[in-house]
Amino acid sequence: MKLIVGLGNPGRDYARTRHNAGFMAVDRLAKRHAGGAVARGQFHAMTLDAAIPGSGKCLLIKPTTYMNRSGLTVGEAVRFYKCSPVDDVLIIVDETALPVGALRLRASGGAGGHNGLADIERALGTDEYARLRIGVGESEFAAKKDHVLGRFTDDELETLEPTLDRVCDAAECWASEGLTKAMNTFNVRAATGWGKPNGNGADSSAAEEQN
Repeated sequence: MKLIVGLGNPGRDYARTRHNAGFMAVDRLAKRHAGGAVARGQFHAMTLDAAIPGSGKCLLIKPTTYMNRSGLTVGEAVRFYKCSPVDDVLIIVDETALPVGALRLRASGGAGGHNGLADIERALGTDEYARLRIGVGESEFAAKKDHVLGRFTDDELETLEPTLDRVCDAAECWASEGLTKAMNTFNVRAATGWGKPNGNGADSSAAEEQN
């Protein structure tokens, strides 16, 4: 079983906030691969079985805990399916250190101040799991907590739209062809910005997580 987990905060108050970029990506994957399916509650999350070609069994997961308890969901799902965190888990998460419209896929790494990733690391006992970061940018004026809990502007949403499609493409590639292929394909940038083919990007730290 492959687990694709989008991080976010549950509830209407957090819909379309920058912190819920992971939820937005998983919702888009669900439209592609779980059309008409009914989400079920398990692992303190809402889950959907996804039919991603070439991937075998795949479960889309949106934790219904708050961000800083994301590890509860991931740990339960990994233990239930006896998954390998290294091979079978992909976490999709917001990232303030990347501009809006960027994405970055890594095999492992520290939490970088991101409470959701830190809790997952605690629950799994390792930081060796794939994470796909979606750039949400930084604010010159607002504190990081206020920025990530704020909603995307109209301009940011326009930029984010094609990025969410690329995130879904990257998640599909990870599930069907493996992490190395996905990183080689999607960890690229052009002179005009991150996330477009033409050159190599650099690693990033994670956004601070709030509940």
